[in-house]
Amino acid sequence: MTIIDVPTSGQIRSYQMFIDGEFVDAIDGQRYESVNPYTGTVWATVPDGSDADVERAVRAARTALDTGEWGALSGLERSRLMRRLAALITENAEALGTIESTDNGKLLRETRFQAEGLAGWLDYFAGVADKITGLTIPSDKPNFMIYTRREPIGVVGAITPWNSPLLLLMWKLAPALAAGCPVVVKPADQTSASTLDLAKLFVEAGFPRGAFNVVTGVGAECGKALVRQPMVDKIAFTGSTRSGIDVMKSAADNLTRVSLELGGKSPNIVFSDADLDAVQNGVIAGIFAASGQTCIAGSRLFVHDKVADELLERLTARAEAIVLGDPLDPATEMGPVALESQLARILEYIEIGSGEGANLVTGGTRPAGAHVGDGFFVTPTIFADVDNTMRIAREEIFGPVLSVLRFTDEEDLVRQANDSDFGLAAGIWTNDIRRAHRVAHRLHTGTVWINSYRAVSYAAPFGGVKQSGIGRENGADAIDEYLETKTIWVELSDQTRDPFRMA
Repeated sequence: MTIIDVPTSGQIRSYQMFIDGEFVDAIDGQRYESVNPYTGTVWATVPDGSDADVERAVRAARTALDTGEWGALSGLERSRLMRRLAALITENAEALGTIESTDNGKLLRETRFQAEGLAGWLDYFAGVADKITGLTIPSDKPNFMIYTRREPIGVVGAITPWNSPLLLLMWKLAPALAAGCPVVVKPADQTSASTLDLAKLFVEAGFPRGAFNVVTGVGAECGKALVRQPMVDKIAFTGSTRSGIDVMKSAADNLTRVSLELGGKSPNIVFSDADLDAVQNGVIAGIFAASGQTCIAGSRLFVHDKVADELLERLTARAEAIVLGDPLDPATEMGPVALESQLARILEYIEIGSGEGANLVTGGTRPAGAHVGDGFFVTPTIFADVDNTMRIAREEIFGPVLSVLRFTDEEDLVRQANDSDFGLAAGIWTNDIRRAHRVAHRLHTGTVWINSYRAVSYAAPFGGVKQSGIGRENGADAIDEYLETKTIWVELSDQTRDPFRMA
């Protein structure tokens, strides 16, 4: 059943927040504009919520869990709702992808693919929802029976970024719903539309009031209010490392649990025996797909000196051939970056790289022409002769900027790859399977791809080490992030014991 309409050219959509099963405006009536990064024009308006709106949403979620229909559902009933939602998302994937591409400039060929894949997360965790079990524990005391229950952790506040709003929301939402937790989402203010449209599918699927809520607002104030809310039991956050640190500090005031998926500066490592055709494709995917706006971007390319010149030549030619343009056009290979402020940040880092002495091989400019119009575009950029101490090799740029570093020694390569504040992902390209595993085991990252890059699955845990985050999303164990263990003791004897001695 198609519920969501594809945006119409020239139409400015007017969105509402979704709280307690209803679409509502902000309490004070304030709104803000969302800009299409390809055209540079306003395409939608969104409610600018306040602390009061956040409290209203959190209170609805708390009621849904404590005394409402959502908290009374069995795991099997939650599972059925999740599968119904999955089917509706699949039927509306084209519209959801188009809305997301209009909002953040990513290629429709990717946003549609991601929207179609959301059902996989819901189906996977729906299969877990009715299998949440506790344990019967053998007691060291013969007069007691001990068992445990696995219960929802409580109200979950999900704060999501602008680069993949629906996908990164689903990484939190699917296990939270399976666990029985109601969710309050604060999407990035620049890209709230697809999450608000997703709420329409929750209504159609028949989810109880308060199980899913969306609060929007410009800037960080709504997000901060959600983190500070004492009725919130867990915050699941994806965003920059700096923002993640702020979330963790604020959450500590209420001892609110947090999981954080943060930034990266991932090493993509090419040994001299690698298949350079496959490498070229993987490197391009790792840094220029999604205009480089991914936390797992393979932004540090370590290449063995024997193949460095040939690979650099190949990459330069392919980067210069990348087709820029309308993200809704199937022929486009790279769209604009999502925000004008992000464009300025990327261009500033390009200047920094040149100033540090790196060799700007290609790109580094704003393109011109009818195909890019007034969009927030930057040409695919490659720096050679990069040293691992340079800022462009150490700081997350979040754009289509590749730093190429050479190496000759495996030991030194591992040292340099690990010499980073981040530890989210890494790639290894080699035909030596022993070397591949040896190096993978030594890299300080949460994910390593061997002879591939930028692959994710609902079944595979994802997360980082060091300043790349805390906790894991995806995989069967991800549901543990949203569950508490309660221990229950049952006295079996009818004898009275000494009240001043522990049993």
